[in-house]
Amino acid sequence: MRVIRKYANRRLYDTQQSRYVTLEDLRRLIIEEEPFRVEDAKSGEDLTRTILLSIIIEQEQADSEAEVFSNDLLAQLIRVYDMTSPLPLSRYLEQGTQLMLEQQKRIQSQWKQAMRNTPLEFMRELAEENMRFWQKTLNQPAEADESTDVSDSEDDASDDARSDNKS
Repeated sequence: MRVIRKYANRRLYDTQQSRYVTLEDLRRLIIEEEPFRVEDAKSGEDLTRTILLSIIIEQEQADSEAEVFSNDLLAQLIRVYDMTSPLPLSRYLEQGTQLMLEQQKRIQSQWKQAMRNTPLEFMRELAEENMRFWQKTLNQPAEADESTDVSDSEDDASDDARSDNKS
């Protein structure tokens, strides 16, 4: 697991890459599903949750169209903390979010598959299939004609034999 150290000057240092990083760098690690832990440089205290919340705040402020947390939702979350016996909200949100992400990946995969089979691609595949069919069919009549010729000559011979018997 990658260790990020947070110094008193609020700078974040990636011990694996030996360089200072930004919240944006950490966001990319999250997207790439690279596990990391943020710890206080002096005490070793785990600050990961605080940094993750900072990344969410930064994203919420950066693009109002990509806003995930409405004011109402944030107020409701605050109320959950004030309940005498808080709901197991964390587990519910984790499972719901995981399900949503899995469905999103499935939809994206299906969309890519659908886009691969554009109407033009479909027509090309159909034309190739038809071409194989006709090539196969056109190659078979020669063989079929030979077998038909043989059976026809046998039929002719048996017809001749029948007519000889009748006379």
